[in-house]
Formats: sequence, C-alpha cells, structure tokens
Amino acid sequence: MTLRIATRGSRLALRQTQRVVKLLSEISPEIELETLVVSTVGDLDKKTSIQQLGGQGVFVTDVQSAVLSGEADIAVHSAKDLPAQTSPGLVLASVPERADPRDALVGCFWNDLPKGALIATGSIRRRSHLAHLRPDLKFQELRGNIETRLSRTDDVDAVVVAKAALDRLDLKPEQMDTLSVSILLPQVGQGALAIECREEDFEIIKMLKEIEDQKVRSAVDAERSFLAEVGSGCSLPVAAHAELKKEEIFLKASIASKDGMTLLKAEGSGADANKLGVKIANKLLNEEGGDRLLNENL
Repeated sequence: MTLRIATRGSRLALRQTQRVVKLLSEISPEIELETLVVSTVGDLDKKTSIQQLGGQGVFVTDVQSAVLSGEADIAVHSAKDLPAQTSPGLVLASVPERADPRDALVGCFWNDLPKGALIATGSIRRRSHLAHLRPDLKFQELRGNIETRLSRTDDVDAVVVAKAALDRLDLKPEQMDTLSVSILLPQVGQGALAIECREEDFEIIKMLKEIEDQKVRSAVDAERSFLAEVGSGCSLPVAAHAELKKEEIFLKASIASKDGMTLLKAEGSGADANKLGVKIANKLLNEEGGDRLLNENL
C-alpha cells in the first residue's frame, strides 16, 4: 500500500511531514509513503497580509484540495492554520503531538524592549495582545518563512514567531524570550500537528488514530470548539490555550479589539472538550462583551 501525503513546501512544513512519516513508519513499516508538495495561496503571495488574502485557511485550502481530488491520501497541517470548521468531505483524523504552543520574541527580551519599540509580526492577535500591555509599541507587517522572519531582527527591535517553529527547525536565536500565556495567549492549535483525510477512508482513519496523542487532541478540540462558536478566524484577535490536568481540560481564551485597547479573557475547566469550548466562547461573547467587540472589529 502506498500513502500519498500532501504538504506545503516550506522547510518547516516538510520537517513536520517527516515527523508524521516517521510515526506512521513505526506502526506500519510495510507502507510506502510518498510526499506531494503543494503551493498554497499564502505561499505564492508573500507580501499581502494574511487578513487581506482571506485569513485563516490560506495555507491549507490547496493542500486539502489535493486530498479531495485524489492526488493525495492525507494532508499534514499546522493545526493553527486550520479553520474551525472542517471542509466537507474531509475529517480531522489525527492530532499526533504538540510542540511548545507559546510565542517567542526574538531580538530583544520582553522586559528590555525600549519605549516605542518596533515589533515585526503579521499576526493581528500578537499585535493586539502586546499593544494591550504596551500601548507605546509600534508594529510592522511580517510575512515569509521562519528564516526570512528571523533575518528581519536587524531592521526592527524584535520579531514574534511561534516557539514551535524554532524548536522543530532546531533554531536557537541568541536573544529569544519565550512569552508566557499570561503575556501572549497562543493562537488556536498553535504548536500542534493536524492530519486530515477523506471521511470515507476508514482504514486510513484507523491508521492515523494509532499515532494520535489523545491528550493533545482533547486540548486542540477544546480550542477549536471555542473558535467555531465564536465564528472567527485569524482575521480577528481571538486566542485560546488548553491543557489537560489529570482528567480535566483547562481552557483560557480571549477576544481583543484590533488596537489592543480592549482585551477580554475567560477561563474554565471541564471533561468534555467541545462543551468546554462552547461554554467559554459564550461566556466571552455574552457575559464579557465579546459579541459587541467582534461586531466593532468587522
């Protein structure tokens, strides 16, 4: 049996796919694994902001199409790139593991940032959270692969990237400050891998379940459930982070204004990931004023 794996062509995406290949080879060494590199809208246009390109989904839609068309059997994504609603015909079959979900400030330590420091980031979530804590900060758009982003540290005071990307690529910048979730709440699914396949491919689904980390899946499901209930993607400053402690899932989430002036937070715990995500979303939307805030951001 040959299993064709669709992925983006960046060094990070290929490294993540190699990790999935290793996991699958360990449980089914007889399977031949092939990689299909797909160029996405987000890869082809590296100058336009993610929000202008269409927000969440610009890095996954073309990869998903390769699976739906039959060119590939499974797709490997960064979970943070997936929209909250799974595309018709596909199933999120496996979430095998998660690296550090936090963000990293590269080029300067958080406590050492000078007044009016210039921060490069393409994420509206990162901008709003950091601006909320430091209204004096200035921001510059940042696109490109991880190496391109790191090269910008000579032009600005600091750049913000996902810690998981640095770890997976074995990159260790001299000046790096891993920001706690109390400073910068991560994007939904950040640091986690997500594998999709066609919903009728039951044998493949069964195989992918064997490499899933159930604790990670529960945490990611809670975060994605929150995002789905809020009804927003990365075009608005929405963030969430869940972790398992014993048998319960603890979820922290936030909704912010684009300028960072307002940052609403809520947290809670529960055993059911989907119900917990919905509960925290409704708490933020209905009790904390998040619904009004999202409408103002549109």
